[in-house]
Amino acid sequence: MGGQVSSPGSFRGLPCASKANADWMSALSSRLWDVPLHQLSIPGSHDTMTYCLNKKSPISSKEPRLLQLLGKALPCVTLPVVLRWSTTQGLSVAEQLDAGVRYLDLRIAHVEGGPERNLHFVHMVYTTALVEDTLTEISEWLEGHPREVVVLACRNFEGMTEDLHEYLVGCIKNIFGDKLCPRGEVPTLRQLWSRGQQVILSYEDEASVSRHAELWPAIPYWWGNQVKPRDLIHYLEHMKSCGRPGGLFAAGINLTENLEFILVHPAWSLEKLTRWGLPHLCAWVRAQCPGSAAGCTNIIAGDFIGASGFVSDVIGLNRKLLRG
Repeated sequence: MGGQVSSPGSFRGLPCASKANADWMSALSSRLWDVPLHQLSIPGSHDTMTYCLNKKSPISSKEPRLLQLLGKALPCVTLPVVLRWSTTQGLSVAEQLDAGVRYLDLRIAHVEGGPERNLHFVHMVYTTALVEDTLTEISEWLEGHPREVVVLACRNFEGMTEDLHEYLVGCIKNIFGDKLCPRGEVPTLRQLWSRGQQVILSYEDEASVSRHAELWPAIPYWWGNQVKPRDLIHYLEHMKSCGRPGGLFAAGINLTENLEFILVHPAWSLEKLTRWGLPHLCAWVRAQCPGSAAGCTNIIAGDFIGASGFVSDVIGLNRKLLRG
């Protein structure tokens, strides 16, 4: 693999990490206000909360046993490598929202042996941020942007009992209140604005969804599990050829490392891999089209969303809906 790569942290200062897209939904043409959200083009972040992974965290209990043992026996060697390949975002959740992201991938866990009601986010290791605090931060951001709508995908629950699910759902209801859109037909922006609703919350636990009308079923996420951009694009094109899901869904342009790649590129990180692949993947993004047809896209999610013009490219696809 060739191509120049950035130094760590270089994405944070790039122009599209600004607030230029902070209110892009309210700025859409009025001709798009009556288009259901699953037919719009919406930028998302993959593994939203990994910007605050805890450097002293144990390895997640869902990871291979060998990796967990190495994390305990050789933490000074293991954890830096794990952090390089588990960090997928450089911007905070508020900065991502300011940048225009409207789909947040929230992977929630209860740390084994941790305080009973302390829920964190997880991607190989656990975050310093608590779930309740983060949801409150999102709600406060929405207060300042009353015509913006977010899709929150709560998923990959780790160590969650039924009681903890009920506790979390209670927190969600208390924090967002009337901002929550109850499940049903996918709404339009005009409908959401008229009701004062700003949050569609998908929840990857069927039992909880069945008990609470405020929760939407899990949103499909097309994850290619590929290290090379051309292989990921081939996967995404195959998924498109099978026909888009009926409701909201996400196509992930996030590349995924494997052990062979890590061993061959010991000095690399997921950030470097992402930057290497972005020119190919953003070209694919710009060729997409939202809408109701079988090959149309909806949410497009990526890593290090402050890089290049990814967010603006995804938002810009909505202009294609005005050509008819």
